[in-house]
Amino acid sequence: MLQDKKSETDAERRKALLRRLLSDLSRSNPELYYQSTSQVSRLLKDHISDGKSLNGEDRKLMEPLTCRDLEVLLSLH
Repeated sequence: MLQDKKSETDAERRKALLRRLLSDLSRSNPELYYQSTSQVSRLLKDHISDGKSLNGEDRKLMEPLTCRDLEVLLSLH
């Protein structure tokens, strides 16, 4: 039960972080809206790996996600 709540919380945090990272990328790359989901997921993965806009805990939460994981998350929003 406790593990389920933690995973739900992690999922909610990932969604919020994903929105924030997309907003950051959109400001620096205005054409982002017109890119394919796979291109956006690669940009996000690079941005996460770069780690400049994430603290250690946030990076730890987002780093294991693959480009495919990010594509799926993007398609759900």
